[in-house]
Amino acid sequence: MFDDPNLVSSAGLVPTLALADRAGLRELAEEHLSVPSDKGANAGLKVASLVAGMVAGADSIQDMAVLRHGGMARLFARIYAPSTLGSFLRAFTFGHVRQLDAVASRFLLALARVANVVPTASASTCGETPRGYALVDVDDTVVEVHGYAKQGAGFGYNRIRGLNALLATLTTTGPGSPGPVIVAQRLRKGQTSSARGAKRLVGDAVKTARRLLGRSTAVLVRMDSAFYGRGAVHAALAGGAAVSVTVRMDPRVRAAIASIPDDGWTTIEYTNAILDEATGRWISVAEVAEVDFTAFAAQSKADHVPGRLVVRRIPDFNAEKHKAAGQDTLFDVWRFNAFFATADPILLDTIAADKTHRGHAIIEQVHADLKNSALAHLPSGVFTANAAWLVLAAIAFNLTRIAGTLAAPDLAKATTATLRRKLIQLPCRVATSARRVTIHLPKGWPWQTAWTRLITQAADPPRTATP
Repeated sequence: MFDDPNLVSSAGLVPTLALADRAGLRELAEEHLSVPSDKGANAGLKVASLVAGMVAGADSIQDMAVLRHGGMARLFARIYAPSTLGSFLRAFTFGHVRQLDAVASRFLLALARVANVVPTASASTCGETPRGYALVDVDDTVVEVHGYAKQGAGFGYNRIRGLNALLATLTTTGPGSPGPVIVAQRLRKGQTSSARGAKRLVGDAVKTARRLLGRSTAVLVRMDSAFYGRGAVHAALAGGAAVSVTVRMDPRVRAAIASIPDDGWTTIEYTNAILDEATGRWISVAEVAEVDFTAFAAQSKADHVPGRLVVRRIPDFNAEKHKAAGQDTLFDVWRFNAFFATADPILLDTIAADKTHRGHAIIEQVHADLKNSALAHLPSGVFTANAAWLVLAAIAFNLTRIAGTLAAPDLAKATTATLRRKLIQLPCRVATSARRVTIHLPKGWPWQTAWTRLITQAADPPRTATP
């Protein structure tokens, strides 16, 4: 029977929203959002409600009803109805979305400062993040939508009807470091090109990363060939970051690759590679080399960017099939993958630069994570409401990520679904005694230690009695 007014299905919202409150989410929204009319009243509480619903698993406006059950009203004040939150989102204009972007970046900075979980990359060792570099990854994804009432929906590069979400993530390593956090986001029309608006987004991402990590930490921006252009590259360089961007195989790039001597190639650790213990070298089909290269040399001199062209080559996948069919070639046929880099060769030599650039795929995991949580749908027919929804989804993603980092080391890089299952969607019973609220949690919960550690660090410390 659905008759218990004291039960709550997501006890993990208590420490998670306590952490958000300490980082000033409500205050930031009240300060920077100026949504007009009564729809924009109490913007801080409405933003906090939307983020809370996403943390609890909501992926549509109607799902915000998950906040209105049992004893939730005894734990949280001013829980808004889904219809009120939907009206709030539909009142947004593009300017208000940009204001919400400012809230998201400032909230991430405050969250990292309060939780003290985003170290600089200078103390880390080579791995996912190279020594001396924090990584900013930029890529876009198409969020599928259905129906013909969605403003801006269209068929994107993958022939799926949807809206295009452009994201930038920051990755660092070291003790207490979380997984990737989102430092910039932008929703665009479904038929847009990948590079549209990338210049401003890259600039915003590098600026946020600099403020988060400090000026002493070097930043490397990784992008694929869709962003190989003057806008995005120069925006990264103007912010003081280095770039590592895949290039298109145009005549200049082919000529540079052809100039590499035969003895300039080095075998690398790759799929099915074997390490020769006697020589310490990899026996592999993949090889890398580099050559000096100037990007955008065909443009005006002010647009020229000197750097390195790092090339990886592997045998053509079809070579063995052609050989079996009696169509063997007179010489080896290679497939080349090249990217342009301005990273310091002392910190990233040829092999390290190639390995680092291949790690760009980590942003695909963030895309998948978002689509498995708050970004499973873009719930409104109004484009600006969906754009605001994307920013709120990024805020919820970062909040959940850092909450997991505080809870336990093995949850620092867990997916949102895992964190929700272990820390958030935890049932409890609310009880009141002597005007004090107590929440009773399940006995023997497997992640009790992690949950206790989270609420201990997220809640305000007890006040010291003064004489």
